Amino acid sequence: MITRSRTALGAKGLRAASVGLLLLSLAILVGCQGFSSSKPATQVQSGTLLLGSASLDFGSVTVGTSKTLTLAISNTGTAPVTISSAAISTKYFSLSGPSLPVTIAAGQNSTFSLVFTPNAAGAFSATVSVSSDATNGPASVSLSGTGTTGPGQLTATPATLGVGNVVVGTSGTVSGSLNASGASVTVTAAGSNNSRFTVGGLALPVTIPAGQSAAFTVTFSPQVAGGASATLTFTSSAQPSTSTDAATGTGTAAPTYSVNLSWNASTSPNISGYNIYRAAYSAGSCGSYAKINGSNLVTSTAYTDASVVDGTAYCYATTAVNSANEESSYSNIASNVQIPAP
Repeated sequence: MITRSRTALGAKGLRAASVGLLLLSLAILVGCQGFSSSKPATQVQSGTLLLGSASLDFGSVTVGTSKTLTLAISNTGTAPVTISSAAISTKYFSLSGPSLPVTIAAGQNSTFSLVFTPNAAGAFSATVSVSSDATNGPASVSLSGTGTTGPGQLTATPATLGVGNVVVGTSGTVSGSLNASGASVTVTAAGSNNSRFTVGGLALPVTIPAGQSAAFTVTFSPQVAGGASATLTFTSSAQPSTSTDAATGTGTAAPTYSVNLSWNASTSPNISGYNIYRAAYSAGSCGSYAKINGSNLVTSTAYTDASVVDGTAYCYATTAVNSANEESSYSNIASNVQIPAP
C-alpha cells in the first residue's frame, strides 16, 4: 500500500511541473511579441558623386591649338549634390564649363568640358580635384596629352589688297598681314606675277610664331591708265609651302591741276611732322577723310596734292604728330576746293 501511494504522488508532482513549464513558455512568447512591435529607424538621405572616367587622354594636339573632351558626372545618391570647385594642377588644362558651383539632383548627371592647350612639344599631365558636399568625399580625374609641332599654316589678310586709284607714273602703297597658326612659320620668299605690284616690308627670311602675324606692304606703280591686278605668292615652311593673296589697283591719267597746301607750324613740343588728309566734297559737305601723304610724315609746313581729279571738289585737313607717335585732331578744314574741268 505504501508503495502504490508513492507512485501516485510522483505522477501528480510531474503533472504540476509540466503546467509550470507551459506557463513559462507563454510568458516568453508574450515578451517576444512585444519587442517585435517597435517602429523601424528613419533612413538618412545622402548624395553620392560618380565620375564617368578616372582619366582622360587628349592624345596629340598641335602646339598653339586646343582640344576639348567631356567628362560625365552623375549623382547616384538620394539627395542633391553641389559641386563647389574643380581645381586643376596645371594651366595647360582648363575647365570651360559649366560655371561653378553647380547642383546635380538625385539620379541626374552633368557634363564637364575640359580643354588641353599645349605650349610646347612633349607630354603633359594634370589632376582635376572635384570638391562637393557628396557623402563619398572629393573625387579626382587624371588628365594627359601630348603637344606636337606639326607644320603650321600661313594665311594672308585681307583676301584682296586694294591699292585704289594711283596716278600713272607715281606709286601707291597698301598694307597686309601674314598670319601663322598651328606652329611657327618661316617665310623665305615673297613675290608677284605682275611687275607693277611689288611686295615689301618683310626682312626675309622671317619667322612668325604660332598665333602671331607679320606686316607686309604692296606697292602699285601703274604705267598706263586702267585697272590692274596681281597674285602675290609667299613661300614658307608652312603646309602647304606656298600661300597666295590678291592685289588690285587702277592707274589714272596725270591730272591737269594740283593743289598747293600750306599751314602754320604746330606750337606743341616734340613735333615730328604732319599728316595730310583729303575728302571728296559733295552736296555741301565733306565725305570721309583719307591720308594722302603715305607712310612718311611731311616735315615742312607745305604740301602739293598732285593726284586730284579734274572737275571735282575736295576738303583738306592736317594733323600734327609728335615723337611719341601721338596725333592731334584735324586742323581747320579747307572745304570745297574746286578742281576745274579739263
